[in-house]
Amino acid sequence: MDRSSRNRLTEALLPQFAGETLFDAIARAVCRAGCLPRKELYEAWEVARRVRRRFRGRRVVDLACGHGLLAQILLLLDDSSPEALAVDHRIPKSAATLEAALCREWPRLEGRVRHLETDLREVPLERGDLVVSAHACGGLTDLILDRAVAAGACVAVLPCCHDLKQADLGGLEGWLDGPLAIDATRAARLRFQGYRVFTQVIPGDITPKNRLLLAEPDGA
Repeated sequence: MDRSSRNRLTEALLPQFAGETLFDAIARAVCRAGCLPRKELYEAWEVARRVRRRFRGRRVVDLACGHGLLAQILLLLDDSSPEALAVDHRIPKSAATLEAALCREWPRLEGRVRHLETDLREVPLERGDLVVSAHACGGLTDLILDRAVAAGACVAVLPCCHDLKQADLGGLEGWLDGPLAIDATRAARLRFQGYRVFTQVIPGDITPKNRLLLAEPDGA
């Protein structure tokens, strides 16, 4: 199966996920919802697994959330998070279909995920939050990092669509290709702002934009 495909997962693909793992169960729920590209399932799963190895508990705040799958997987992987807030300037109508499919399989999710349509600058964040974002385009990633740092929250981002004209390359473009220079500069800026930084990658066959940047305030 091509994990990078943008084709929607549908019930016709249920036999592909016949296993007994949590991932297979999530994939079956996504197939029944019939609204999510295959690539987004794999991205959300791989990001969520790595985030939960590092950060436990906390309110989850998924910015530029799309359908909000990342937020919901984070709750399934760690039930000690009380709730999740999934925020985007426009929430797809099918997000409710996906949430309903997941809640049918895991009733404990009911009422714990709130979708909010608003400017990402307007979302109140708290020090105890876990701020996440998978593929917030270009400068949105920097906005999300800035918002998390201002609140003193833990943060994890999977950047994409690097804007080489507007972004800070940190003077590294002579050594590194542009997108890598931008992400390296983001990591260095977080360290300067008093954060411990952790860098990982998700599998490249899902997306070539696979650098995962995680950070937590010193003393957290």
